[in-house]
Amino acid sequence: MHEYSIASSLLRMAEEHAQKHGATRVVGLELCVGELAGVEVSLLETAWSLVRERSLCEGVELAIRSVAVRWGCTRCAEELAPGGLLSCPACGANARLLAGDELVLERIEMEVNGDV
Repeated sequence: MHEYSIASSLLRMAEEHAQKHGATRVVGLELCVGELAGVEVSLLETAWSLVRERSLCEGVELAIRSVAVRWGCTRCAEELAPGGLLSCPACGANARLLAGDELVLERIEMEVNGDV
């Protein structure tokens, strides 16, 4: 289950940033997950609930934003309809992935000296 590895990496990143900024604890994490990222969100949430214990992130829930898949033409920049062929209906060029494969830690909220 690679979601456990992802959760462990999130914890490591959050704690490194918290320590760098002198935070006493992390109070929020926002994550962006594309539909094609290969991440099962429910498994990631379960893994997160395990790795966060006895850390600066104890009790913190992940705020996860899902990103839909979007394809666009490599030649004319036309955005393609979801579920269609991966070639442009206007010019016939191949499509490229515009969004939907990302896995990004977008925001870390920390408490520093009692302030969030």
